[in-house]
Amino acid sequence: MTTATLTRILLNPRSTAVRRDLVDADGLHKTVMRLAPDGIGDSARQQAGILFRLDRTQTGEVLLVQSLLPPDLRHLPADYGQIDTRDLGPMLKAFTTGLQVRYRIAANASKRIRPSEQEMASGRKHGRVIPLTGEEATTWWQRKSADAGLAVHSVVASPLPAARGRGNSAPRHALTRFDGLATITDPHALTTAVLAGIGKGKPYGAGLLSLAPAHRG
Repeated sequence: MTTATLTRILLNPRSTAVRRDLVDADGLHKTVMRLAPDGIGDSARQQAGILFRLDRTQTGEVLLVQSLLPPDLRHLPADYGQIDTRDLGPMLKAFTTGLQVRYRIAANASKRIRPSEQEMASGRKHGRVIPLTGEEATTWWQRKSADAGLAVHSVVASPLPAARGRGNSAPRHALTRFDGLATITDPHALTTAVLAGIGKGKPYGAGLLSLAPAHRG
Protein backbone atom coordinates (compact mmCIF):
# COMPACT_ATOMS: atom_id res chain seq x y z
CA MET A 1 0.00 0.00 0.00
CA THR A 2 1.26 3.47 -0.87
CA THR A 3 1.87 5.56 2.19
CA ALA A 4 3.42 8.88 3.18
CA THR A 5 5.21 10.48 6.10
CA LEU A 6 4.03 13.67 7.78
CA THR A 7 6.78 15.76 9.38
CA ARG A 8 5.57 18.39 11.86
CA ILE A 9 8.02 21.13 12.80
CA LEU A 10 7.22 23.66 15.53
CA LEU A 11 9.46 26.40 14.20
CA ASN A 12 12.02 28.04 16.46
CA PRO A 13 11.38 31.82 16.28
CA ARG A 14 14.98 32.49 17.39
CA SER A 15 16.44 30.61 14.44
CA THR A 16 18.03 32.80 11.77
CA ALA A 17 17.02 30.27 9.11
CA VAL A 18 13.38 30.28 10.29
CA ARG A 19 13.17 34.08 10.30
CA ARG A 20 14.60 34.15 6.79
CA ASP A 21 12.24 31.49 5.46
CA LEU A 22 9.12 33.13 6.90
CA VAL A 23 9.64 36.16 4.65
CA ASP A 24 11.04 34.34 1.61
CA ALA A 25 8.88 31.74 -0.14
CA ASP A 26 11.80 30.64 -2.32
CA GLY A 27 14.00 30.13 0.73
CA LEU A 28 11.29 28.14 2.51
CA HIS A 29 10.88 25.93 -0.55
CA LYS A 30 14.63 25.24 -0.61
CA THR A 31 14.65 24.37 3.09
CA VAL A 32 11.70 21.99 2.67
CA MET A 33 13.45 20.32 -0.25
CA ARG A 34 16.38 19.46 2.02
CA LEU A 35 14.14 16.70 3.36
CA ALA A 36 14.21 14.92 -0.01
CA PRO A 37 16.69 12.02 -0.14
CA ASP A 38 19.88 12.59 -2.12
CA GLY A 39 20.27 11.19 -5.59
CA ILE A 40 16.64 10.99 -6.71
CA GLY A 41 17.30 12.90 -9.93
CA ASP A 42 15.39 15.67 -11.65
CA SER A 43 11.98 16.89 -10.45
CA ALA A 44 12.94 16.06 -6.88
CA ARG A 45 9.74 17.48 -5.38
CA GLN A 46 7.56 15.25 -7.54
CA GLN A 47 9.83 12.22 -7.09
CA ALA A 48 9.73 12.60 -3.29
CA GLY A 49 6.05 13.59 -3.31
CA ILE A 50 6.74 16.62 -1.14
CA LEU A 51 3.88 18.91 -0.12
CA PHE A 52 3.93 21.42 2.69
CA ARG A 53 1.86 24.00 4.55
CA LEU A 54 2.66 26.69 7.08
CA ASP A 55 0.11 26.91 9.91
CA ARG A 56 0.00 29.77 12.39
CA THR A 57 -1.14 28.39 15.75
CA GLN A 58 -1.42 29.64 19.32
CA THR A 59 1.86 27.92 20.15
CA GLY A 60 3.73 29.34 17.16
CA GLU A 61 4.41 28.73 13.49
CA VAL A 62 4.10 25.07 12.48
CA LEU A 63 5.53 23.72 9.23
CA LEU A 64 3.86 20.53 7.96
CA VAL A 65 5.75 18.56 5.32
CA GLN A 66 4.29 15.46 3.66
CA SER A 67 6.54 13.15 1.64
CA LEU A 68 6.17 9.82 -0.14
CA LEU A 69 9.81 8.96 0.64
CA PRO A 70 11.19 8.95 4.20
CA PRO A 71 12.44 12.48 4.97
CA ASP A 72 16.16 13.10 5.55
CA LEU A 73 15.99 15.23 8.70
CA ARG A 74 19.78 15.55 8.95
CA HIS A 75 19.83 18.32 6.36
CA LEU A 76 17.60 20.74 8.26
CA PRO A 77 19.31 23.56 10.20
CA ALA A 78 20.14 22.29 13.70
CA ASP A 79 18.05 24.95 15.45
CA TYR A 80 15.11 24.93 13.03
CA GLY A 81 12.49 23.62 15.48
CA GLN A 82 10.94 20.70 17.32
CA ILE A 83 10.36 17.84 14.89
CA ASP A 84 7.87 14.97 14.98
CA THR A 85 7.08 12.47 12.24
CA ARG A 86 4.27 9.98 11.73
CA ASP A 87 3.28 7.42 9.16
CA LEU A 88 0.08 8.35 7.31
CA GLY A 89 -0.57 4.77 6.23
CA PRO A 90 -3.11 4.02 9.01
CA MET A 91 -5.04 7.18 8.16
CA LEU A 92 -5.18 6.34 4.45
CA LYS A 93 -6.24 2.79 5.21
CA ALA A 94 -9.08 4.08 7.42
CA PHE A 95 -10.70 6.03 4.56
CA THR A 96 -14.18 4.56 4.04
CA THR A 97 -17.25 5.80 2.24
CA GLY A 98 -19.50 7.71 4.64
CA LEU A 99 -16.77 8.59 7.16
CA GLN A 100 -17.11 12.18 8.41
CA VAL A 101 -13.88 14.14 8.59
CA ARG A 102 -12.50 17.54 9.45
CA TYR A 103 -10.30 19.01 6.72
CA ARG A 104 -7.80 21.80 6.21
CA ILE A 105 -5.98 22.90 3.09
CA ALA A 106 -4.13 26.01 1.96
CA ALA A 107 -4.79 26.22 -1.76
CA ASN A 108 -4.13 28.39 -4.75
CA ALA A 109 -7.74 29.00 -5.81
CA SER A 110 -7.40 30.38 -9.33
CA LYS A 111 -8.69 30.25 -12.87
CA ARG A 112 -7.19 30.83 -16.30
CA ILE A 113 -8.55 33.67 -18.43
CA ARG A 114 -8.56 33.05 -22.15
CA PRO A 115 -6.26 35.47 -23.99
CA SER A 116 -7.85 38.31 -25.92
CA GLU A 117 -7.40 38.63 -29.66
CA GLN A 118 -4.80 41.34 -29.03
CA GLU A 119 -2.90 39.05 -26.65
CA MET A 120 -3.11 36.21 -29.16
CA ALA A 121 -1.68 38.50 -31.83
CA SER A 122 1.21 39.42 -29.53
CA GLY A 123 2.07 35.76 -28.99
CA ARG A 124 0.25 34.98 -25.72
CA LYS A 125 -1.45 31.63 -26.20
CA HIS A 126 -2.30 30.40 -22.73
CA GLY A 127 -3.98 33.39 -21.11
CA ARG A 128 -3.49 34.66 -17.58
CA VAL A 129 -4.04 32.83 -14.29
CA ILE A 130 -5.87 35.03 -11.78
CA PRO A 131 -6.54 34.36 -8.09
CA LEU A 132 -10.09 33.80 -6.86
CA THR A 133 -11.51 35.31 -3.70
CA GLY A 134 -14.76 35.25 -1.72
CA GLU A 135 -17.56 33.12 -3.12
CA GLU A 136 -15.56 32.29 -6.25
CA ALA A 137 -12.79 30.79 -4.11
CA THR A 138 -15.34 28.77 -2.09
CA THR A 139 -16.96 27.49 -5.28
CA TRP A 140 -13.51 26.50 -6.58
CA TRP A 141 -12.87 24.46 -3.42
CA GLN A 142 -16.29 22.80 -3.51
CA ARG A 143 -15.59 21.65 -7.05
CA LYS A 144 -12.06 20.45 -6.28
CA SER A 145 -13.13 18.66 -3.11
CA ALA A 146 -15.91 16.82 -4.95
CA ASP A 147 -13.36 15.63 -7.51
CA ALA A 148 -11.17 14.52 -4.58
CA GLY A 149 -13.86 12.27 -3.11
CA LEU A 150 -15.26 14.62 -0.45
CA ALA A 151 -18.81 15.91 0.04
CA VAL A 152 -18.22 19.20 1.83
CA HIS A 153 -20.77 20.23 4.48
CA SER A 154 -19.13 23.42 5.72
CA VAL A 155 -16.44 25.79 4.47
CA VAL A 156 -14.57 28.55 6.25
CA ALA A 157 -12.37 30.37 3.73
CA SER A 158 -9.54 32.47 5.16
CA PRO A 159 -7.29 34.51 2.84
CA LEU A 160 -3.60 34.00 3.64
CA PRO A 161 -0.61 36.22 2.87
CA ALA A 162 0.57 35.59 -0.67
CA ALA A 163 3.76 33.58 -1.05
CA ARG A 164 6.49 36.08 -1.91
CA GLY A 165 10.19 35.97 -2.57
CA ARG A 166 12.73 37.94 -0.56
CA GLY A 167 12.52 41.74 -0.67
CA ASN A 168 8.74 42.00 -1.19
CA SER A 169 9.01 40.78 -4.75
CA ALA A 170 5.93 39.98 -6.80
CA PRO A 171 3.75 37.30 -5.17
CA ARG A 172 4.40 33.76 -6.38
CA HIS A 173 0.90 32.50 -5.53
CA ALA A 174 -2.20 33.76 -3.73
CA LEU A 175 -3.28 31.37 -0.98
CA THR A 176 -6.62 30.68 0.72
CA ARG A 177 -7.07 28.32 3.66
CA PHE A 178 -10.21 26.21 3.67
CA ASP A 179 -11.43 24.51 6.86
CA GLY A 180 -14.60 22.57 7.56
CA LEU A 181 -16.45 19.27 7.73
CA ALA A 182 -16.98 16.75 4.96
CA THR A 183 -18.00 13.15 4.25
CA ILE A 184 -15.84 10.77 2.26
CA THR A 185 -17.59 9.68 -0.93
CA ASP A 186 -14.71 8.03 -2.82
CA PRO A 187 -11.81 6.65 -0.71
CA HIS A 188 -9.65 5.92 -3.76
CA ALA A 189 -9.98 9.44 -5.17
CA LEU A 190 -9.34 10.90 -1.73
CA THR A 191 -6.17 8.86 -1.24
CA THR A 192 -4.91 10.04 -4.63
CA ALA A 193 -5.68 13.67 -3.74
CA VAL A 194 -3.95 13.44 -0.36
CA LEU A 195 -0.79 11.94 -1.85
CA ALA A 196 -0.63 14.15 -4.96
CA GLY A 197 -1.97 17.41 -3.52
CA ILE A 198 -4.70 19.65 -4.92
CA GLY A 199 -4.37 22.62 -7.24
CA LYS A 200 -1.41 24.74 -8.28
CA GLY A 201 1.34 26.36 -6.23
CA LYS A 202 2.63 23.21 -4.54
CA PRO A 203 6.26 24.46 -4.38
CA TYR A 204 4.99 27.46 -2.39
CA GLY A 205 2.94 25.85 0.35
CA ALA A 206 -0.32 25.02 -1.45
CA GLY A 207 -2.14 21.74 -1.97
CA LEU A 208 -1.50 19.75 1.23
CA LEU A 209 -4.85 18.33 2.42
CA SER A 210 -5.02 17.45 6.13
CA LEU A 211 -7.82 15.20 7.44
CA ALA A 212 -8.95 13.92 10.82
CA PRO A 213 -12.07 12.01 11.93
CA ALA A 214 -14.88 14.35 12.96
CA HIS A 215 -15.71 13.98 16.63
CA ARG A 216 -19.32 13.18 17.28
CA GLY A 217 -21.03 14.63 20.35
